[in-house]
Amino acid sequence: MKIADITFPDRAVFLAPMEDVTDVGFRLQCKQFGADMVYSEFVSADALIRSIDSTMRKLKVLEEERPVVIQIYGRDVPSMVEAAKIVEQARPDIIDINFGCPVKKVAGKGAGAGMLQNVPLLLDITREVVKAVNIPVTVKTRLGWDCEHKIITTLAEQLQDCGIAALAIHGRTRSQMYNGEADWTLIGEVKNNPRITIPIIGNGDVTSAAIAKQNFDRYGVDAIMVGRATFGRPWIFREIKHLLQTGEELPPIPLDECILALKHQIEESVARIGELKGILHIRRHLAATPVFKGIPNFRETRIAMLRANSVGELYRIMDEAVEMIRAL
Repeated sequence: MKIADITFPDRAVFLAPMEDVTDVGFRLQCKQFGADMVYSEFVSADALIRSIDSTMRKLKVLEEERPVVIQIYGRDVPSMVEAAKIVEQARPDIIDINFGCPVKKVAGKGAGAGMLQNVPLLLDITREVVKAVNIPVTVKTRLGWDCEHKIITTLAEQLQDCGIAALAIHGRTRSQMYNGEADWTLIGEVKNNPRITIPIIGNGDVTSAAIAKQNFDRYGVDAIMVGRATFGRPWIFREIKHLLQTGEELPPIPLDECILALKHQIEESVARIGELKGILHIRRHLAATPVFKGIPNFRETRIAMLRANSVGELYRIMDEAVEMIRAL
């Protein structure tokens, strides 16, 4: 499978873009566990143009994480074109346009999934961004604004005509946010449309290797994206790749390796943004990780981890939880 001139293995598995999650450290870790491509946090076009420090830091790309995508969002043609040119200077392999973020502060202002209510503008932005840069441009979007306006089958053809190199589709509408089950049937329809020649990437509720394989088998997509299931579990990429390549489920990742991966995340986060901010940043991974969920009084342990204010305190709680797991 190829996106422009970038070659991927068949049935490629990507790390989905997620705000406040897919920073450079986490991207690199997922890459090391087998992700075939990784995406940045989404980047505001307006903030890029104003050279906001926190936004400019999101443009950092490491050679070890390639191929890597930087994703941008905005609500008008000039700012998106200017932002794309700024991003191109950071040398990502691909620029992705976010037409899928459902949160109010983005979609409510007409950007992200809000663009699904203004398809002519959405297409104008896409067309002009493609023309403005010399690297591949892709799009990530949803089925439509709501269940009465699932426009993706038509929109996919229109976006392809704008010159994008690939299309990622989340199997929900904007109105669904992240509720209910992702519906992959329309993703499959897009993929099986004979007029569609660009790669189609499926996204939504890929929470295990078995589900990843099922979606490849059933819907024929070229690649899948894994999002929230990576929280506290970057090794999910190894699990998925093993099943796809061998047809067999990977035995459970050794406990010591899981703990080492989580501690590596903590250390990287603290080194990058300081101890307290680094711990706060990593809490969602510790809250979501499946590693500790079998221990007695898990709720109390989880609360203690979320309240920890130092690396030493956090490691002590984690080490005690590990001892409880080993005693089971």
